[in-house]
Amino acid sequence: QVQLVESGGGLVQAGGSLRLSCAASGSIFDINHMGWYRQAPGKERELVATIFSGDYTNYADSVKGRFTISRDNTKNTVYLQMNSLKPEDTAVYYCNVQLRAAVLFRLPPRDYWGLGTQVTVSS
Repeated sequence: QVQLVESGGGLVQAGGSLRLSCAASGSIFDINHMGWYRQAPGKERELVATIFSGDYTNYADSVKGRFTISRDNTKNTVYLQMNSLKPEDTAVYYCNVQLRAAVLFRLPPRDYWGLGTQVTVSS
């Protein structure tokens, strides 16, 4: 059973910083990409950032230059450092990891999602 556990959300003033973490646990064969999405009230879930094998990264235009995604392969963990936060960054942030569970290693990798962590930025 694979689980994703997120941490690091909270309330911060505009201009402040937060660091999100997401650890994948369980019997994992391998991990492809890891990333973060967010969903604000009344809006669709959107991609924030992704990091691929080889550490290639991709960011939404709205967070470029302010957010940094990184991963620790020894811990199966992905991080999102969020600086210069704005009220419009307020959302529930979801971790997304594409991986193969050990018992399913013959099958293509699939996406797993965390339960989400709330980030609130006050003006």
